[in-house]
Amino acid sequence: MTEKHLVTETINFVKETLKGAEGGHDWFHIQRVFNNARQIAQNEEVNILVVELAALLHDIADPKFHNGDESLGPQTAKKFLLEQNVASDITEHIVNIIKYMSFKNSLEKGEKFVSKELHVVQDADRLDAIGAIGIARTFNYGGYKNRELYNPEVPPNLNMSKEEYKNSNAPTINHFYEKLLLLKDKMNTQTGRDLAEERHQFMLDYLKQFYKEWNA
Repeated sequence: MTEKHLVTETINFVKETLKGAEGGHDWFHIQRVFNNARQIAQNEEVNILVVELAALLHDIADPKFHNGDESLGPQTAKKFLLEQNVASDITEHIVNIIKYMSFKNSLEKGEKFVSKELHVVQDADRLDAIGAIGIARTFNYGGYKNRELYNPEVPPNLNMSKEEYKNSNAPTINHFYEKLLLLKDKMNTQTGRDLAEERHQFMLDYLKQFYKEWNA
């Protein structure tokens, strides 16, 4: 199987698997991350096949929608890749990217997997969490979880552990301070940092307007 055909097969698999997914974690999210990753990869010395497949499979079974099970995504990706006869070293690399790229795992201490390909895919995913799209995704998920938009009596928790982050039911606005506004300075690549600047500023402008209207 050619690399191009493998990518096409993976796209078809992801589209089918994520039919009916929550709007912030559906095929269109994957497509945006895939495109972001390819753009960032142009300026990095990476294995482009690993980047593309990891970007496509990174949310194949997001723990948020599977009772917090963090093993299902890597297992699903590995099973698919093995069925496509992808080389074992590439498969393991992709599985490790899926295991270690999420924001919540950055809150956990201990040894972590690191690679240039992970940095590219992680930046691509984080870009989709900020800016106009990031705001839309954040409120869409907040609505999905029936969370308050904002509650002045519930301040953001800026020192959460991984478990606290996973179990939080805080108002959606808090998520800006607990994650989104932190992402610009967590970008791994220069391209990621450059692309994050405008999106970060857009979120600051949005919050300024939000509070202005809230307190009118």
